[in-house]
Order: sequence, then C-alpha cells, then structure tokens
Amino acid sequence: MDKFIWKTTNADETMAFATRLAELLDKGDVLTLEGDLGAGKTTFTKGLAKGLGITRTVNSPTFTIIKEYVGRLPLYHMDVYRVEDAFEDLGFDEYFEGNGVTVVEWAHLIGEQLPEEYLNISLHYKNETEREIVLNPFGSRYVHLCKELMK
Repeated sequence: MDKFIWKTTNADETMAFATRLAELLDKGDVLTLEGDLGAGKTTFTKGLAKGLGITRTVNSPTFTIIKEYVGRLPLYHMDVYRVEDAFEDLGFDEYFEGNGVTVVEWAHLIGEQLPEEYLNISLHYKNETEREIVLNPFGSRYVHLCKELMK
C-alpha cells in the first residue's frame, strides 16, 4: 500500500495542506482522521472547510457526533469517539454515499461501517510546532488523489 507523508511546522501550514486537499475532493469522498489530542485534527478540518468554500466556524463535533457545513460541497464532520454501539442508528452510509465530503474522527471505532475506499489521514505530534501528516489511501481514487496532492 502507498503511504504519503507531509510535514508541517505550524497550524497555518497544516491548514494550507488541508485546503489544497479539499480542492481535489469530490462528492462521496470519505476521509478518516486519526491523531492524538492536540495533534491538529480540528485545524486540519478547518483547512478542509476553507478549501470547500465554507465560511462558518468549524469546531469539533465531540458532543454532537455529526456537524454539517455548506460549501462547494457539503462537509459532514463526524466525531465517533462517544458513539459506542449506537452507530447503526446514525445512518453513516447516507453520508458516505451522499453529495458531500465526510470526515470521520476516531474512525477505527467504526471500522466495519466504513466504505471499502477512503483516505486515512493520521496526524502525529512531533514537538511543540512540528506535525507529520500521514496519508494512507484505500482504493485507486485516493492513491491518485494523494499523488496529485503531493506534486
């Protein structure tokens, strides 16, 4: 499997990278987002939102599970950390197969519900400012997308 790595040294660079990625996204794209607390998941999602033309403030959906934003494409931002066994009632398939881009934080907790093809993004905290963004594409669409992004 291909793996793509990008390093950033501040929040602005993380947002800029995510903004560039968003410009390549299309309806039905699914991104899974993993990383420790403070690694930059929300910052990354804010960059995606910017790249999708979303002007509303983006924050973590920790207690609401799913937040929806309107832009060039809708952004469905999910935090499934507290979902436990109720995920079957949330209709994830409708989002994954919908007209927008879905970002799922803590996606490993609903692994069986994920589509076959998606882009896994892991943010690693290296030090106070440096982050490593690791992209693991699942499916040819996402391999192509990563290659385009890394040009």
